[in-house]
Amino acid sequence: MTGYAAASAGSPRGTLSLELRSVNARFLDLQFRIADELRALEPMLRESIAARVTRGKVDCRLSLAQGAAQVAPRLNAEALARLKRLADAAKKTFPRAAPLRIADLLRWPGVIAEDADEESLRGAVSALCRRALEELAAARAREGAKLAAGIVERVRAMRGRVEQVAPLMPQALKAYREKIGERLREAIGPALPSADDERIRAEVALFAAKADVDEELERLRAHLGEVERVLAGGGAVGKRLDFIAQELNREANTLASKAASAAISDCALELKLLVEQIREQAQNIE
Repeated sequence: MTGYAAASAGSPRGTLSLELRSVNARFLDLQFRIADELRALEPMLRESIAARVTRGKVDCRLSLAQGAAQVAPRLNAEALARLKRLADAAKKTFPRAAPLRIADLLRWPGVIAEDADEESLRGAVSALCRRALEELAAARAREGAKLAAGIVERVRAMRGRVEQVAPLMPQALKAYREKIGERLREAIGPALPSADDERIRAEVALFAAKADVDEELERLRAHLGEVERVLAGGGAVGKRLDFIAQELNREANTLASKAASAAISDCALELKLLVEQIREQAQNIE
């Protein structure tokens, strides 16, 4: 499902801004665009978003607009010592390598530290993320309700097509019997021997067994009921609906292959079209 949320708040380092953009996707795909000085917070953001969103492509953007009164940065002595040890070890392996430049040192992660409270910053970003996620969840819920209503309409339409098929079977058997009898009369004359009449009944019985769709209709009714039950239950239903749509499509295909008349075939084709529409919506819903 699609959605957008934005939130901002103050922090020890300045104004934090967080944007969440969500578009349709079958699985959860998280993309982050985070300011370099906040990159260490990505794991926390990833965990928070994954706990609330289970499906969709989510783009998270976190930026920092530094205020006028900023705590002066300082060098991290521990990080410098670690970097010096690494440089000395590398120098032994590559004696002709050029020494580190000051610019290289300053760009090294963790070398520049700030006295601002890191825990306070983390807490501010966490609270900001929760606010944005609430807004995003509300937007996705509104869209999900509309998608669910569309699926319910298609389920009702499918129920109507299923109930149209059952009365068509006796008509199809009667038409098949008349067709067989007409062919025999054309072949041997208007008066059919009793043996040929038995043959007609046997052919019709065989045709009826092959064209019987009672099981398919019952399974279609059961799957449609399951769709309604899943939607009524709420929560993350997209993957479950996607699976049920596959089963509905399977039964619709079987019904089409057994179609004993053009009318039944038309109903089966309409069922397949409605199933495909449900599947498309199910892939967009969480």
